[in-house]
Amino acid sequence: MEDIHITGNKDCYIQPTVDFVEQSGVCEISGESFMEETSNFYQPLVEWVKEYAKTHDKIVFVFSLTYYNTSTSKWLLAILKELREMEKNGGSVSVTWYYTPDDVDMNDDIMDYMVDTGLKIKLTPFEDV
Repeated sequence: MEDIHITGNKDCYIQPTVDFVEQSGVCEISGESFMEETSNFYQPLVEWVKEYAKTHDKIVFVFSLTYYNTSTSKWLLAILKELREMEKNGGSVSVTWYYTPDDVDMNDDIMDYMVDTGLKIKLTPFEDV
């Protein structure tokens, strides 16, 4: 399985930086995400997590997003659901989400993600980075 490394861009539609490393099991999505065609961008990431979970038993996932649109939020939920499935099947899943404390919408989203998936997400304010 190939690692995924995508450098975020801000040219036309902003896409986040992605680093998914199979050997270490550390995966990160950071920056901003508000492109129009989110399915083209995120579907391969969801598939990567699904395939990774078939042959690995530990993953560390980090979200460091300062902004994302509604379409992106649906794909983030899809990733989190795959992580929860991995956990249900006995895998060790660690999820950390860096957030801005005064961003009420994002904080609400993260809480909803925890409720919707049953995953424990460690919340870390950006100033603690």
